[in-house]
Amino acid sequence: MDDKFSLADVKHIKRITVGDVDPNKPMSDEKKDEQVKKLNEYLNGYPKGKLIGKDVSFAIFQIGEHQLTTQATTYHIGFPREVN
Repeated sequence: MDDKFSLADVKHIKRITVGDVDPNKPMSDEKKDEQVKKLNEYLNGYPKGKLIGKDVSFAIFQIGEHQLTTQATTYHIGFPREVN
């Protein structure tokens, strides 16, 4: 079996975001776990996707004397065909 990966083989891309940068809608741990589970399904399921890129965004908010930092990472998963 040939395990070589080429971007030319990518016909479909899914984006999965883990985390959120909106301080007005704090994300629950359950929601984050769902996002990570979906990411793992795309990377380990059938058809198996390949990580082809990621974007990291963060925001820093000053709330009184406290500083709040939030982060979201968007993973770009490439597939040889369309997936649901």
